[in-house]
Amino acid sequence: MHSAEIERWLAESDAAALAGLYREADNVRRLRVGDQVHLRGLIEISNVCARACAYCGLRAANAKLTRYKMPAPEIVECAHAAFALGYGTVVLQAGESRTIAADWMADIVRQIKSETPLAVTLSLGERSLEELGLWRKAGADRYLLRFETSDADLFRRIHPPLPGGFSDRIALLAGLRDKGYEVGSGVMTGIPGQTYASLARDIELFRDLDLDMIGVGPYLPHPDTPLGREFSGGGPRLGRQVPSTEEMVYKTIALTRLLCPRANIPSTTALATINTRNGRELGLMRGANVVMPNLTPARYRRHYEIYPNKACIAETPADCSGCLRGRIAAIGRVPGVGPGNRQRETAHV
Repeated sequence: MHSAEIERWLAESDAAALAGLYREADNVRRLRVGDQVHLRGLIEISNVCARACAYCGLRAANAKLTRYKMPAPEIVECAHAAFALGYGTVVLQAGESRTIAADWMADIVRQIKSETPLAVTLSLGERSLEELGLWRKAGADRYLLRFETSDADLFRRIHPPLPGGFSDRIALLAGLRDKGYEVGSGVMTGIPGQTYASLARDIELFRDLDLDMIGVGPYLPHPDTPLGREFSGGGPRLGRQVPSTEEMVYKTIALTRLLCPRANIPSTTALATINTRNGRELGLMRGANVVMPNLTPARYRRHYEIYPNKACIAETPADCSGCLRGRIAAIGRVPGVGPGNRQRETAHV
């Protein structure tokens, strides 16, 4: 599938045509990754962030947010809870900040790996190759770093670099691969200023980077951010602006599955936020094969506000696990077993 065809599908509005696209994506998902839905236990270890990203509620300038950093023993305790609930992976996520010291994080990874059979995924923003190498040696299996958009001008507008710094997330993703990580990335759909052509290039880039994990979620405006205030005023007046809609996320997931048939693709909490009734299920039925139940203790979770009104904010880890397992069963799928690594094609000689 080439860029023009991807762009055409992104702009498609005919319900019958889209139903066909979703069926094809679900068939590819079934053939290439099976009916297992892998549960990745999410721990939001800190909301401290040094960046000034224009869309994110964790941005350093947001003085309305109560900041926190979980103590190491609590993080490890949450990892044990993940194992007890039958998850195969724990995801440690935080804002980008030097308060997450490299040695401190390495010690936590080593402890989780020594005390549980869990795969460990890190999502800690842009870090040096030396730090990433240290965490890989400590036992981290995967790293998530969204490039958010392949449009360089739009990226600079929504992700201003740190003073004296420069962001090259594509190069950093290649560095992660060289360190031996499974590599994950992704984008938001409907960022103010995003065009259909640039989103089509994003999906092509997923394929070109040969990503192991690909996250797609809607842009959800936060009122205490520059983009959130712009969005509330109607956003940019661009004829080819990608809308921030539920349907656009499903189209992007489906097209991503077709271009990246063996990747692990989550049906995100953001989808459940914009459609509390069955958003996650619809994502799973249109190409996704991963969900991320939240293990963050409630006293911290409400302060990890990348966007407002996040779904499942008050659920206990046990409640969240039971709910998701019921939703998975209701669509004829089964919970995954083990870490759920990406399965690559077997070479034939």
